[in-house]
Amino acid sequence: MITLITSLWRDVLRLLFQRPKRLQVAALCYRGKGDDMEVLLITSRDTGRWIIPKGWPISGLETSEAALQEAWEEAGVRNSKATPQPIGTYTYDKILRAGLPVPVETLVYPVKVKELSAEFPEAGERQRKWMSPEAAADLVKEGELKEILRRMTNLFPQNVQHS
Repeated sequence: MITLITSLWRDVLRLLFQRPKRLQVAALCYRGKGDDMEVLLITSRDTGRWIIPKGWPISGLETSEAALQEAWEEAGVRNSKATPQPIGTYTYDKILRAGLPVPVETLVYPVKVKELSAEFPEAGERQRKWMSPEAAADLVKEGELKEILRRMTNLFPQNVQHS
């Protein structure tokens, strides 16, 4: 009987309550390459946990451009460029103001940082810190983002130029 109830929940009822995933875009900001690479993490405004800059798509902008806009607003990244294609995705549950969780799929765009401004829209609300991709992977919560971070030095090794 318990197996039947578990199966019914897994295969039917859970799907009735499951919300469709919403889309966000994220900027995986980095400098250097190979073993000298560092990535930029920021703190979230609500919980203070370590994340990468991310937000909702912006009307009129490509998703990579929206990720770059988030990098500016949340981390002060300026005069930089995001790759046109994401290097991966990760999912998480975003808790909305009403307290309801919404599943989110996040496209991750690498951004080679050329300039970092001390003054940016959310400067007073967040901390930011450069660290190795491995150290960053240890700090973020999302498993798929951990894997993307651990692959970063392989994506942009020492001998490959990336503009």
